[in-house]
Amino acid sequence: MRNILLNPGPVTLSDGVRGALTRADLCHREDEFATLQSGLREKLLRVYDLPADEWAAILLTGSGTAAVEAMLASCVPQDGRLLIIENGVYGERMQRIAEAYAMAHQSVRCAWIEAIELTEIRALLAGGNFSHVAVVHHETTTGRLNNLRALGEICAMTNTRMLVDAVSSFGAESIDFSQWPIDACAATANKCLHGVPGTAFVVARRNVFDQPHEKPRSVYLNLAEYLAKQDAGGTPFTQSVQTFYALDEALNEFFAAGGVIARQRLFQGRMAQIRTALERLGVVGLLPVQDCSCVLQAFELPEGMAYDNLHDQMKRRGFIIYAGQGSLAVSAFRISAMGDINTGDMNRLLDALQEILA
Repeated sequence: MRNILLNPGPVTLSDGVRGALTRADLCHREDEFATLQSGLREKLLRVYDLPADEWAAILLTGSGTAAVEAMLASCVPQDGRLLIIENGVYGERMQRIAEAYAMAHQSVRCAWIEAIELTEIRALLAGGNFSHVAVVHHETTTGRLNNLRALGEICAMTNTRMLVDAVSSFGAESIDFSQWPIDACAATANKCLHGVPGTAFVVARRNVFDQPHEKPRSVYLNLAEYLAKQDAGGTPFTQSVQTFYALDEALNEFFAAGGVIARQRLFQGRMAQIRTALERLGVVGLLPVQDCSCVLQAFELPEGMAYDNLHDQMKRRGFIIYAGQGSLAVSAFRISAMGDINTGDMNRLLDALQEILA
């Protein structure tokens, strides 16, 4: 019996991705690495069919948070002002990043189980005091998929650029790069793309970095330098070569399986099975299904059952679930649909839920 990760990353790996970690050792200053890196950058743009003359995929060694921090630190100019939308832990984390860099910013705070407040955002942006909006696409705190289409329309009308935390949505949810005024989105290898932790990336418009005299806020997370070096076939710092190999294999498998649409349908199917099984057992979703991402959903803990008890019973049966965060830690649990999960694994999962919760 193999263990299946149902947490929101890292994910259960395919044999091919795991095997890629054992490829030959490679120096990051050699031509072979430059070929690997440029291939990854091209494939990441191909996920959403983005033209390379307008967009660039910029690779980093780090977690998804490293990519988000690099995006905010590098894409908001010194004279810019950022509006941060918070309806979960990861929106709040962007607030902490802005504070750490002493960026001019303001937050719109919404209750964690509520949708983002578009009326207030519209009024704030209409004042013309903000250059950028920072928003989480899929807020895994609750499983909510924030309405970026409506937000994008407001940003377009008010000439405000969008910076998107797509860490838990890139590769499985729709991101309309042509219609939403996105300057950049941050993501990672070890979620919807089914790679391993250690490689993150920012997909950004090239013209964002057309200001060569802009003073960088960070040394290691300066995307302008990464872009210049990677365009020239290099890298400013040592990259995690083995995790690059793993992402390369994961992307090959991603495209072979049908790309974004196929992965979205795969996750939707898995989550529908899980949600239906839980509802039959009297376990209700924290949010209505139409508000949820296909990647992860949160559920209310059954009355009288502590999360640790549920987690440990699931773990003994080979499944790792995830606790709620903050105030939801005592009332909710989360299940993700990512990773290399086969039909047999799904059947075992449904049986395990039945055994524990019936």
